[in-house]
Formats: sequence, C-alpha cells, structure tokens
Amino acid sequence: MFVFNRGDLPPDPSFPADLKQLGYFINDRDQIRKISDPKQEFQFKINKNDRWNETQREAMNACIREIVSQRLRASGLVTLRLPLSSISTQPHVPILVSPNICTASRIIVVFGENVQDLGIWAYRKVSSDGIATGSAVSFVRAVLGLGSDIADAASAAKKIRTHKTALVLTNPGQLIWHCGSSQAMSLQSWLAFPRSSAVDPPDTMSDRNKIPGNETWQEHIYHVFERILNPNGRFVRKDAKIDIIGLADGGLGAIRYLADEWDYWRGSISAICLSHPLHHAQFELGQPGAESPPSDSFPSFVSSRCRAYVLSDKPVGLPVPGSDEHVCNCYSPGEELNVECIMPAAWKEMLQWLTRMYENPELCEEQLKFKNEEEQKVRNGEGQKLKNGVGKKLDNGVGHNLKSV
Repeated sequence: MFVFNRGDLPPDPSFPADLKQLGYFINDRDQIRKISDPKQEFQFKINKNDRWNETQREAMNACIREIVSQRLRASGLVTLRLPLSSISTQPHVPILVSPNICTASRIIVVFGENVQDLGIWAYRKVSSDGIATGSAVSFVRAVLGLGSDIADAASAAKKIRTHKTALVLTNPGQLIWHCGSSQAMSLQSWLAFPRSSAVDPPDTMSDRNKIPGNETWQEHIYHVFERILNPNGRFVRKDAKIDIIGLADGGLGAIRYLADEWDYWRGSISAICLSHPLHHAQFELGQPGAESPPSDSFPSFVSSRCRAYVLSDKPVGLPVPGSDEHVCNCYSPGEELNVECIMPAAWKEMLQWLTRMYENPELCEEQLKFKNEEEQKVRNGEGQKLKNGVGKKLDNGVGHNLKSV
C-alpha cells in the first residue's frame, strides 16, 4: 500500500491572466496571435495532461473577458447586479445595459447561451477573426449608433443619452457564485479555478454558490423579464417596444416564458430573432403542426413576427428547412459547423430585420414551407417553385403587410 503526503502531490498548474506573459499579442487586425509566431492562433493543447490545457485556456479567456469588458464600458454600457438589492460582495450576476434604458422607445435584449461568458459570442471567433467579431463589441456599437470617432465611455454615454434604442445584454452563462473571489462565473471557469493540487477534484458546490432568483439560466431569463423589462417596473417606459435576440438556450428560455405570460407581454414585444432555436411547436407552444392558432395567440406571433437562423452551408439569409418544427421561418446564417458562431455571422442581418419589423408593426413573415429539397412554396399557395433547393426571400425576407397582426 502506497501512502502519499500532501506535499508529494503535483502542484496545480498556474498561468497568469496576462496576454504578454502567456506569449500572445493582439495584431493590427484585432486577432490574438503568438509572439513567437505571429501567424499562429491560440494553442490550446500544450500538455498531455488536460488540467494544464484547461487552466491555460481559462487564463487566456480571463484576458479576453477583461479586454471585452473594457471595450463594452468604453461603448457606454453599465453594469447592473441581479438581484437588484445585492451589493458587490453578495451573490449576484452582472448584466450590461445602456444608460438610456429608462428613456428609450425601443429595447433590444440579448439572451445569450448558457455556456458563454458575459459579452462573449464565441472564444474561437475572438482568437481567429478578432476580438470585436467574436464578442459583442461590434454589435453593441451598431445597436447604439456609435461611430469610430467615439472611443471613450464619457463620449459614448453622451451620445447614447438621446438615442432611441437601448440595449440589454443578459448573462445566463455566469450563474455560479464563487465566494472566495466574490464573483459570478461559468461552469468552465469554476472547473478551471485553482485547486490544492493537480489531482484534486474541483470544489464542491453548495447553496452558498447559488445566486438568489438566478439559480438556473431559465430563472435568470425570467428574472430579467420581470425585474428589468417589465413595462410596469422601474427601468423601461410603459410604451417601449422590445426586440428579443435569443441564442440557443437563451432563446428557448424567452420562448417558454412568453408562452406562459403572453397576455401580459403582448403589447410590449415587437419581434423575436433566434439562433439555433431549441423550442418545438408541440411542446413549448402547444400547437400541433396541423392546427391554425388564434390570430392573437403567442404561436401566431411566433409564426409571423419571429425568425430563426440555423446551421447551414447556404449563404447568409437564404431560407432553409425548420419552420414545421419551430413554427417560424428558418434562414441560413452562413455558418455550418458551430452553434456559437451563428451570432457573429448573422447579427447584422438580424438587426436589419428587427429594425424593419419595429418600424412596421403590421409586417409579417411570409410562412414558407419546404416540401422537399427541390421545391418550396408559400403556405397560402402564392409561392413559386425554387430551383436547386435554394430559396429566395420574399419582400426582402419580411413578408406582406397583414392587418391581422
């Protein structure tokens, strides 16, 4: 029998959360590259032991989070802690909002993936295509109308103050409270946090690591609706219209909540845009495919004022199958491999569509139905055959001006 003393165990690997010390830099294309080889991206596998690889990745991700956070603050966003009554040392989850949230007539809210950090779309995109591309930086500046001449928080806040569109970035991915560091983190960060040795298991979670009212990503989404977006609450105007962008689980949570509370929210929601939709007509919407829902119901709203982007090898914006399952039209984002890369690829088209829907409250999506890969038609029989399995968007992808909506 072998007995090891604590001092005999291998020390846990440690990497500094500093780009230069990690051996990387940001080039003139906003990409993260190796100092020793400026053409090489971030190298995840540096050791046969995954613990070394994971802790190094977390150190790199911490660098990226800090850079993105600085840029988002420079774009005028401010942090809100949920629950709203919490102080910095109490369990809370941070979200980001624009300072005009109380005065804006339009609110765009993003419910992100439950595996990503605040303000991050995809770490792989940050490394390969650029920090602003793989994070919410470019998206935020486009939503808030910030030009390249505005580079500091004071100038951004001054311009945003009179902007008619406000932004909310929710945080369903960082819902674990780490007591020692007094911060909310994702499960990936929790598993990579320093341990007593390289062979020790991760810390055990308890009730102390839960955030009140935000214990799960679903609860977090509900909390944002009820405490931040509520038209009878303290943050948004009663007549403000809300555009929702839901990414994977974030979209599923928003659909589930609105399906249960539609009578209350009907007058506030302008349109919904989803990436990698996870809801199903029969379960979340209670609508078998053959039934036609009432015109004022939530399933009817989803079919007419919602669209989704799903993985596809087609060019961005082309119709693809999926409407029978999700009730709404589905389009290609120009991304065929990674779910987290849909938002970086398609957010510009999402914003264009949401803006058209906001400016025209009676516009509806044409309901496209795929018979097979070689023929598509509009459900009302007014469509045309489309060749080679590739469709065209009708009326620029928006649809007819229908009075029933």
